[in-house]
Amino acid sequence: MRTQASLISLFASLACAWNAPSYSGYNLVWQSTFPSASGTSPDTSQWNIITGNLGVNAELETYSSSTKNVQNSGGGTLQIVPWRDSSVSGGWTSGRLESKYTFTPAAGKRTMGESQIRFGTNAVSSKKGIWPAFWLLGDVLRHGGSWPSCGELDVLETVNGQLTGYGTAHCDVYPGGICNEGNGIGSSISIPDQSWHTWRIVWDRTPSSWQSESITWYMDGQQFQQITGSRIGNQNVWNSLAHSAEYFILNVAVGGSWPGYPDSTTLDGYGAMMEVGYVAHYQSS
Repeated sequence: MRTQASLISLFASLACAWNAPSYSGYNLVWQSTFPSASGTSPDTSQWNIITGNLGVNAELETYSSSTKNVQNSGGGTLQIVPWRDSSVSGGWTSGRLESKYTFTPAAGKRTMGESQIRFGTNAVSSKKGIWPAFWLLGDVLRHGGSWPSCGELDVLETVNGQLTGYGTAHCDVYPGGICNEGNGIGSSISIPDQSWHTWRIVWDRTPSSWQSESITWYMDGQQFQQITGSRIGNQNVWNSLAHSAEYFILNVAVGGSWPGYPDSTTLDGYGAMMEVGYVAHYQSS
């Protein structure tokens, strides 16, 4: 009998290789794809594989570089897999990747960040405490800056298996401030199912004033969240979100102050994973 893991790898190996799609009016500036053999690590020239418990949000997971937690599928995708593990504090291991690549949304242009993502096939009811995300942080955080003044843009978060995707901006100061921390400025959209969907964020810096610039969130081309410079109302804070270098993050957290904690019904493994086809950065022509 095949194990669940080998079945996942078999199905993935039947899939076509993934590449970021082309869009009229945009140039593909950078992409990360995952073409390597099943069970291998993602390309560490493109990604930092984070390890340890980061001590944020009261989360349980210890991030690991093990291919049990972060691996190429063999079918052109990346799999981030949470596992119960009594040998680590918190009782769970998982994966988090942060791109070495950074970019700054260009003045006078529209900039897109995009990924295609699906979730593991465990029943929604068995995902209590599971928290996958695709998001960005301001690169200043790597150079002595602090959160939330560095700027954070969550393109996709979902908790507890709920078929709701959240898009959120974090900024300014904690607690309170312009972005109402620690809640942020957010909105949500219903996700049709756990299979593949495209999650996109677009910075529009074509207007002549920063107050008229915007950041917009989409699932499968459907807008579900937007903020503007005028809503933020402070040029330095807007700069942290729309005029500064940023990097991509992919992770599956476990537990924490938002989702709450796993219980006896929570299942681990491939059925609880986040799977990624590509991550891409585009700029208007």
